[in-house]
Amino acid sequence: MERDFQRLVADLDYPLFVVTAAAGEERDGCLVGFTTQCSIHPPLFLVCISDKNRTHRIAQRAEALVVHVVPHERRDLAELFGGETADERDKLVQVAWRPGPGGAPIVAGLQSWFAGRIVERIDWSGDHTGFVLEPVAGEAEGAGPELSFQEAKDIEPGHEP
Repeated sequence: MERDFQRLVADLDYPLFVVTAAAGEERDGCLVGFTTQCSIHPPLFLVCISDKNRTHRIAQRAEALVVHVVPHERRDLAELFGGETADERDKLVQVAWRPGPGGAPIVAGLQSWFAGRIVERIDWSGDHTGFVLEPVAGEAEGAGPELSFQEAKDIEPGHEP
């Protein structure tokens, strides 16, 4: 069954996002593929972050996360936030950014984003934690089609999956 499931999901395509977090003086971001709107009224969005990276550890203490749409032309940012690990190299010193709600970085070059207050953390038995976000700020600049999982699946993850 697991092999069939893996084959099925390997063909799915969905947008990728750069998600950033801040807690105290710590800040980081990562590439995220497991996301979805999970309520209309009130508007809520679910972001699932791998428990293997530094962004996850920061998000566990954060008040808010910033979710950035990655347009096709900014694959370089997907490679940075998905292929590097902040355990070895500070990703945020390589990009321009400004503090958003809760201090979470808003990355320059990613014009469509929203910040969400973390209203719930869901610790499933798998390798990701779900963060339910209530949008509190954002900008939608119509950045065009977003980078998808299928287009970026050749990016080597900074951490083992």
